[in-house]
Amino acid sequence: MNGGLISIQESITSLKPSERKVAEYIIDFPEEVINLSIQKLSQRTEVSEATIIRLARTLSYKGFQELKLRIAGDLATKYSNKSYQEISIDGTVDSFIANVSNNNIQSINDTISVLSKEEVEKAIEALDQARKIALYGIGASGLIAQDFKQKLSRINRWCEAAVDYDTQGTISANLGEQDVVFGISYSGQTKDIIESLQIAKDNGAKVITLTKYGANPVSDLADIKLFTSSLEKSIRSGAMSSRISQLNVIDILYVGITSRNYDESVAALERTRKAVEDVKKHV
Repeated sequence: MNGGLISIQESITSLKPSERKVAEYIIDFPEEVINLSIQKLSQRTEVSEATIIRLARTLSYKGFQELKLRIAGDLATKYSNKSYQEISIDGTVDSFIANVSNNNIQSINDTISVLSKEEVEKAIEALDQARKIALYGIGASGLIAQDFKQKLSRINRWCEAAVDYDTQGTISANLGEQDVVFGISYSGQTKDIIESLQIAKDNGAKVITLTKYGANPVSDLADIKLFTSSLEKSIRSGAMSSRISQLNVIDILYVGITSRNYDESVAALERTRKAVEDVKKHV
C-alpha cells in the first residue's frame, strides 16, 4: 500500500490553507509523520485533528491511519518526487532519450500507486455491460479517447469518440441508463467535458472519469473515478508523460474487458483484422 506522498503532491495546490499546512509538513518530514499520532501531528502543525482527518478524506483515504500506511509504503519503496527529470532544449540526444523515457516510466509507476483496484474493476464491469459507450476528450485527451475507441471497436463494442463540445453534447443528449460516458481530462478542469458529462449524467448515464489525482470538477461528476499521476518538474513536459500514463490506464481497461469475453473478443479481432487486410488488397 503506497501512493500517499504522490497524492499529496498532486493535490497540494487545490487544498484549503489549513490542509495545505499539514500536507507541506508531511512532505518535509514523512519519516517523522508515520510515527506520529493524530494528536501529535495536530500539535506540530497547529491545526485541528478534524483538519487532518479532512485532508485524508480529501485525498480519498478513509482516515489518517490509511494515509500514514500509504506514506510508509512510499518510504519503503524509496519514493522520491525528485525522480522526474527536467527536459532542457539545450540537452543532448542522449539526455532526451534518457529523460523522456525516465519521466514516462515514472509517470506509469506513480499512476499505479494512485489507481484504485476497486474503481478499475467497477469501470471494467460498467464498460463491459454498457449498451453504448461515449468517449470524450479535448486536445491531447481527445487522442486518448480516439485510441480507446479504436480498441473497443475492434472487439465489437458500440462506442463513439467525440473531441468537440457540439458532438459531445449531441451524443450526451441521447444517452440513457444503459449507457456509459467516459470523460478524459488530465487537469479535471476542461469546461466542455464538464458540461457534456453533466448532460449525460442528467439523462441517467453512468459517468467514468480519468483525471489527475484529487478532487476536481470533472471527477466530481463521476460514478467511477480513475486517476493518473504525472509530477514533472516542467509544465512543458506535462503533455508527454501524462499522456503515457493515460494510455496505460486505457490499455488496462481494454485488457480487462477483453478477458471477460475472451472467445468473443478474439473472434471479433480476427474479423476486423481480416476486413482491414481485404480492403488493403483492393487498394
